[in-house]
Amino acid sequence: MSVDTARSLGDFLRSRRTRLDPASFGFSGRRRTPGLRREEVAQRANISPTWYTWLEQGRGGGPSGEVLERISSALMLTDVEREHLFMLGLGRPPEVRYKSVDGVNPRLQRLLDSLEASPAIIKTATWDVVAWNRAAAIVLTDYGTLPPGQRNILRFLFCNPAIRAKQHDWESLARFMVGSFRADVARAGLVSEAGELVNELRNASAEFDALWQDNEVIGHADIDGIKRLLHPKLGPIELEYSSFSVDGRPDLGMLVYNPLDNEIARQIRALALAAQG
Repeated sequence: MSVDTARSLGDFLRSRRTRLDPASFGFSGRRRTPGLRREEVAQRANISPTWYTWLEQGRGGGPSGEVLERISSALMLTDVEREHLFMLGLGRPPEVRYKSVDGVNPRLQRLLDSLEASPAIIKTATWDVVAWNRAAAIVLTDYGTLPPGQRNILRFLFCNPAIRAKQHDWESLARFMVGSFRADVARAGLVSEAGELVNELRNASAEFDALWQDNEVIGHADIDGIKRLLHPKLGPIELEYSSFSVDGRPDLGMLVYNPLDNEIARQIRALALAAQG
């Protein structure tokens, strides 16, 4: 850790410490400065008061990820502050904290809805769809007609004959999806959490079982970024897709599909407006 980084880490720790209310943590006594004392933070983090003092003074050396987690909890850091702490202390972000998701905030839903001709969805790290727009319901799947537990992309692909029939090249898509899913759950630290879904799919689909055993890992940069569908109303269509992380929620991802043909885009928009009523 460079001298400047160590000093920045110390300044950040001190600023977070001094904003906390001692009484809310059961600490009492008269104080000359606001916030918790250094030894109180060390006590809450279960680390040496001397070493914590050195960290604030920019001379404590490089702390481990475990220690940074303890300090983060002791200082009641937000997710953004926790990430900043790890970037200063270790030069990398912390592991993603997986959160169960029932939906998204109104701001994000309004963003999806503004894409009238472009199907767009929000998915979790285990590929459950938690939000979508009207274009996605028309072109991809009407997720609103399904119970939340069944809105999983891999379940659609391997266990739903109607969805499979819409794919232009199901075999290539399936290989990409399994390899990309494997990378996503490992990146999010959710290999164990995804185990139940993986076992379910391996029992339900021989194709998924074979692909899973191949142990391939595939990224979006490894393919052409074009989704080809045989849509029952629109006919053969091509959609260029891009993936984005959701600000403040690294466990969520947004997929946006843009029609390559202007006439198809016009038809999707018309169908979406008609469905809106």
